[in-house]
Amino acid sequence: MSMPTLFEELQRVRTYEYTEEDVREFEILHDEIRALKKKRNAVIVAHNYYRPEILKIADFVGDSLELALMASEVKTADVILFAGVHFMAETAKIVNPSRTVLLPNLGAGCQLADSAPAEDVAALAAKLRKEYPDLAVVSYVNTTAAVKALSDIIVTSANAAKVVLTLPNKNILFVPDRNLANHVAAQVPEKNIIPWDGFCYVHQQITPEEISRIRRNDPELEILVHPECRPDVAALADAVLSTSGMVRWAKERPASRFLVVTECGLSDRLAMEVPDKQFVKGCKLCTFMKVTTLEDVRDALRDMKYEIEVPEEIRVPAERALRRMFEATK
Repeated sequence: MSMPTLFEELQRVRTYEYTEEDVREFEILHDEIRALKKKRNAVIVAHNYYRPEILKIADFVGDSLELALMASEVKTADVILFAGVHFMAETAKIVNPSRTVLLPNLGAGCQLADSAPAEDVAALAAKLRKEYPDLAVVSYVNTTAAVKALSDIIVTSANAAKVVLTLPNKNILFVPDRNLANHVAAQVPEKNIIPWDGFCYVHQQITPEEISRIRRNDPELEILVHPECRPDVAALADAVLSTSGMVRWAKERPASRFLVVTECGLSDRLAMEVPDKQFVKGCKLCTFMKVTTLEDVRDALRDMKYEIEVPEEIRVPAERALRRMFEATK
């Protein structure tokens, strides 16, 4: 059996309409990017939500935890090009201070990370410690480097409950996603989880009415929901999983049809990687994840832009919090 062409693979993706001319341009850009990667001694890492033509040229694709771990283990590359959003590139720089970290498009921010300014987190933590002297600040990886520096430990959607359970502290300020905080609180009822009032606008848009309608029309679907979704959406799931958990579930389960309730890019990845199964979309697009183009990736390597820097007074305590997470999830 012959390998599918890039055009055939991208035809399985339904977020975009790709023409054969589009795909020919992608192949030319892929060749340019491969040459530039070699010239710069660079590695490209990409988040699951990125455009599929970018995922195809990446050296590694994953969720926030997988990408943070991968970035911490880079040994030989001089340059890490991060096809993600700003806080992810910061995380790579935090654990790799001697390497050049590039973010191809400075428009790739994160509304959730921006919802928790470091000065506000510090003020709330100080106030809460008067009532709860043992308070620990637990920050989701979807935060700025400055917030990570204020944190006792970092978590991702893949490991949040496990990490919180390892802490001796009973009282936890969980920053910044309230839906993930509620999901963790349900799993570790022995802790007092105090949620920051933030949310991901993409996941918050998904309603239980949408999911119930799709379920009624197709009762055999397995429903996979991201924990950044609202609790009333998560309650309808067969499983509440991080994006890496969704990938493993879809590959390993005998079911052939899934509703993947998260940002649409994950369905694109699954459609290409698991072509014998069907992925119905109960998802929304993240404009921040989709702003970067393949041309941006090429230009970033060609022009060595845009370099991410993290001041040492922030980087060092932020790395300490990240390393604690790595230790807790071994």
